[in-house]
Amino acid sequence: MYKNKTAEGKNNICGQKIKEIRKNLPERTSQRKLADMLQIAGLDIDKNAVQRIEDGKRFVTDIELKAIAAALNVTYQDLLDL
Repeated sequence: MYKNKTAEGKNNICGQKIKEIRKNLPERTSQRKLADMLQIAGLDIDKNAVQRIEDGKRFVTDIELKAIAAALNVTYQDLLDL
């Protein structure tokens, strides 16, 4: 049977990459600031959701992935590369 988790038991494969990219942005970007950026872009997401995504505890939809990539100024493929 297909399982909807990574081999490590995480609910997404992009969370760690999102965290890495966010922390390496030229301007310091907290989880709250990223959530604010996403809300401005029209995505209803808060700081706790960003934290859960980065920790791999929350699923990420394709719509969210696209908005996160735009906010971080990367492609969605960049977020999926392991």
